[in-house]
Amino acid sequence: MNQQTFTNISKILARDSKSTTYKFALLRGTIDLINDNSPYIEIKNDRAHFPLGLLIEKWLLYYYPLVDIPQINGATSLAFNSKLKELTLYYENKGGFSAFYNDLKNKGLPQDLHNLFLTLVKLIARTICTMPMRYIGNSVAKQDYSIYQYQASAKRKISQEIDTGYLVAQFGTFSIPLEYHEAFQVLGSFISGQDAILFKWAEFSVRASGKILSMHQVLDEVLQSPVTGRDILASQRLYKEILKRNGKVYCVWSGKLVNSYDIDHIIPFTVWKNNDLWNLLPVTSVINNKKSDKIPAIELIENQRELITHYWHILHEAQQHRFQKEIQAALLGYTPAIDWEATGIERLKNTCGYLINVRGFESWQGSSVR
Repeated sequence: MNQQTFTNISKILARDSKSTTYKFALLRGTIDLINDNSPYIEIKNDRAHFPLGLLIEKWLLYYYPLVDIPQINGATSLAFNSKLKELTLYYENKGGFSAFYNDLKNKGLPQDLHNLFLTLVKLIARTICTMPMRYIGNSVAKQDYSIYQYQASAKRKISQEIDTGYLVAQFGTFSIPLEYHEAFQVLGSFISGQDAILFKWAEFSVRASGKILSMHQVLDEVLQSPVTGRDILASQRLYKEILKRNGKVYCVWSGKLVNSYDIDHIIPFTVWKNNDLWNLLPVTSVINNKKSDKIPAIELIENQRELITHYWHILHEAQQHRFQKEIQAALLGYTPAIDWEATGIERLKNTCGYLINVRGFESWQGSSVR
C-alpha cells in the first residue's frame, strides 16, 4: 500500500462515472465486507478474493429501501428495479425489510418467491460485473477491469434453501489488488460513512435529542449549504444585467461572440460551494453542458486569461465592494489587492490544479469550438 493507492481511490470517488449509484454500491459493498472481516475473504496472488454472492446480498440490502428513490440519471430505471420492486411488494404486508432480511439470513426464502428472487439476483450479478466492476478505475488506468476482476467458479451442490449460502455457492468470486484491500482496511469506514465526521456528528445529535430526531433529519440539516438555488439564480441575473450594459458578450472558454449564453461556475458549485461573482462567467449552453462539473485545466485558464480578467474588470467596476471582498477571501488571501488580476489568475490555477491532481476531479481542456 502506498500514497499512489490513496490518490487513485480519491480519483475514483471523484472522477469515475457518476450516471448511477452503482459505483458507490460496489465500493460500499467491498468496504463493508472488509469491515465485517468476512471469513470468505482469501488472499491469493497479491489480490483479495471475495464471494460475489456476498456482494449481491449487500446490494439487496442497500437498494431495498431505495427502490422508489431515483438511483440513475434521467428517466431510465436501474437494471433490476422492477424485480426488486416486486420483492418489496411481496414483503409489504409480511414484515417488510426486516422480514426479508431474516428470511435471507436465517429461514430461507419462501418457495413461492424463488423464481422472482433468482431472476433478481442474476440481474444484480450481471449489473455488477458488466457495469461498475468494468469501469471503476478508468480514471486511473484508462482500461476496463483495471481494479475489479470477476472469476466464475464451479457451482457447488447445496440444499434447496435459497439464502445467503446459496448466493455464496452459486455466483463465483471477484477480486481487487491487495494494496486496495489494505487501503480499504485503513480508510474504509471513513469512505463508506460509519466513522465519517458528519455521520458521527449526526449520531451524537440523535443521542443528545433523546432519539427524538432521526439520523435522516439530522444529516439533512448537517449537509445544508448556506447558498440556495435562489441565491445562485439571483447572482446569475445580476451578472446578466451587468453584461447587458457592456454590449458584446464572448463565451469565456471558446472566445466566440454570442447572443445567448449561460452563466457558468468556473469551479463547479457541486465541487466547491462558491457563488462569488469572480467564479461566474458567460458561456454558450453547448459548452456549459460539455464542461458540466469538470475542473478547467491550468493550461485552459492561462489561455483564456485575457477574457477571464476582462469579465473580472467588468464585475469589479459594477459591484466593487462585493467583488473585492469575495475575491480577497477566496483567491487573494493576505496578498494586497494591488495587482489582484495576476494574483487571482495564479491562485485560480493553483486551486484548479489542486482539485485535479490531489482531489482527483476530472479536468476539462476546453472546447474546440471557435
